[in-house]
Amino acid sequence: MPAKYHIHVHPISRRFPAPGKSTILDWGEGCLRCTHCVKETCPYLAFRQRDFDQTSLTDTIDNFCKNCYRCVQGCPRELVVKAANPQYRTLGDDYWKPEIILSTYSQAETGKIPVSGAGYGGPFAGPGFDSIWTDMSEIVRPTRDGIHGREYISTAIDLGRKPLFLIFNEQKDLAFTPPPLVEIPLPVLLAEPPLGAAPDKVRQSTVQAARQLSTLAVIPRENLGSDFDQADGRLVPSYVCETLNLDDPLLAGVPLVEIGDHESVLEKIESLKRRYPALITMIKVPADGRCEARLAELAGAGAEVIHLAADQHAMGYGDAGHLHLKDLIRTCHLRLVADNLRDTVTLLASGGIAMAEHVAKAIICGVDGVIVDLPILLALECRLCRECQNGGSCPVQMEKLNVRRGAQRLMNLMGAWNNQLLEVLGAMGIREVRRLRGEVGRAMFVDDLQQEIFAPLFAQPVKDGGRREGE
Repeated sequence: MPAKYHIHVHPISRRFPAPGKSTILDWGEGCLRCTHCVKETCPYLAFRQRDFDQTSLTDTIDNFCKNCYRCVQGCPRELVVKAANPQYRTLGDDYWKPEIILSTYSQAETGKIPVSGAGYGGPFAGPGFDSIWTDMSEIVRPTRDGIHGREYISTAIDLGRKPLFLIFNEQKDLAFTPPPLVEIPLPVLLAEPPLGAAPDKVRQSTVQAARQLSTLAVIPRENLGSDFDQADGRLVPSYVCETLNLDDPLLAGVPLVEIGDHESVLEKIESLKRRYPALITMIKVPADGRCEARLAELAGAGAEVIHLAADQHAMGYGDAGHLHLKDLIRTCHLRLVADNLRDTVTLLASGGIAMAEHVAKAIICGVDGVIVDLPILLALECRLCRECQNGGSCPVQMEKLNVRRGAQRLMNLMGAWNNQLLEVLGAMGIREVRRLRGEVGRAMFVDDLQQEIFAPLFAQPVKDGGRREGE
């Protein structure tokens, strides 16, 4: 049995205080000077740690308050009040909501699963990944010493193509050379974000974190200078098909390369494999209306790894713009299963993977792993204000980011995500993340439940003649 995979997290403080959902108004007038003030009994020591940040001109207590409301309810003169913070609503957008941003901040800072004293007050189900409920039936009998004790749960996945069957010669040896495989201990690859200030700092932090996490970093080839030539085999250069140069010296030192889908991509890969037979190729396919047929075509032609890429809000492109990534994954996965090709190819997905639960749910829908990009920016304290795209200055001064500290924050985020994935697998009674792929029996889909339960209730009765009423 291989050694347990462990991510070394280390608390890294924020460079700037983040705006909280609510702020504390602490009125001093009328104070009774109680012997034991409610501020001193705060379980999170928020009042002791509070300070005034002169750079952003904000009270830092919002970073420590967990919204348990103990101080609000306990003050006899009701001098401690929680009020809505108007800056909170300016974070992110309709998909990358403030809750996701602040949760990512917390995980990147501490490496721990976020805790909210106020509990969850949102809806029971929602759109996209929120319409999937995972099965936690095994949580009624948890292991004696937990996920970090003696029980082994593997989160490793393989990248590459696998043969449909094995052929042995008379000496009982394999009669062919097996295709190359790369194993990574975490079903998450890091990718350079498509936006953000100081991209060179972000890129360096991403590659350094990938090296320490033993995963891979997908970076556009044009952004890789000579300082990235020796990246311990953790780089995945991403090429546009027309710009792939077989004489590129970087190809000899990387384990995997990504190529954008193109009508001649298979011919390009064939030429590439003849020169570099140990190099694994990944084809990036946009999640549009033809992705199902295209994935089946590529898998049938021998593709090793396929990357299904959705937009930043986990939606498809073009004529599939109304479809969520989870539905596109299920469609493509089932098509490959029907064609008896699913076990031969590695399928990855990207676009809108914002939380740890999205990783598990995407795998349940049918992918082997995911590729994340925008959470990298959030871990580095980006607020997704997109001012940098409009020529404005970055409010968190990304250009002053320390690469080593940035890489550690990325490791903290992945450590928190990995712990949540282990919790999900343990609660399902699954000891290997590979077994989670396509296990829709381990989840409930709201759309399917509504169709199964409510559709018959509203079905129109059939009258004589076999026609429904109103037809």
